[in-house]
Amino acid sequence: MREEEEIREQYEFLIDQLESEEMRHEGVRQMFTHYRRALGWVLEEEHM
Repeated sequence: MREEEEIREQYEFLIDQLESEEMRHEGVRQMFTHYRRALGWVLEEEHM
């Protein structure tokens, strides 16, 4: 499993990408949104 710091960096990167103006295509936004949720669940499970 990846280290928590690496997962957090990827999570923050995805949030920045989702908020950027270049992410206008709805299909890509949905894909990143689902990926971001999955990373959030992983982080939550690590701290339970």
